[in-house]
Amino acid sequence: MTPVAPQRPLLTRALRAAREDRGSYAVETAVLAPVVIALLLLMIAFGRVVDADGAVDSAARAAARAASLERDAASAQAQAQAAADRSLSGDGVTCRVSTVNVDTAGYAQQVGVDATVTATISCIANLSDIGLPGLPGSKTLSSSWTSPLDTYRGRK
Repeated sequence: MTPVAPQRPLLTRALRAAREDRGSYAVETAVLAPVVIALLLLMIAFGRVVDADGAVDSAARAAARAASLERDAASAQAQAQAAADRSLSGDGVTCRVSTVNVDTAGYAQQVGVDATVTATISCIANLSDIGLPGLPGSKTLSSSWTSPLDTYRGRK
């Protein structure tokens, strides 16, 4: 009969395995922490772009609506610019450069003819303050919206 080697208790084997892994948690944390931080910054950047895009779309709607309420093309352009600025600042979006172009060709139509006014807004949103390497410093967002002019309202 051969002697049987004594079995080590399960707890002793688990403690030895834990001692052999000592320091691996620190290495895993040091490797994974920058990846997790980069993902969080990327999510923040994506959220800011989506939020700014919605704000630009809303500003285009407001500009087209404000322009459609005016009686002449010059007033329509001025009111569209003011409405777009109010909408963007109300949504907390700051643009490096923003442009508002209003197509006022509908004001040349005769009364009784269906006509529209279209506002197009372009905004260069700043992303450089996020600080994620490889992320562009800015993104150009644009949106257009068309609003009908009152068919039987006088136009100048």
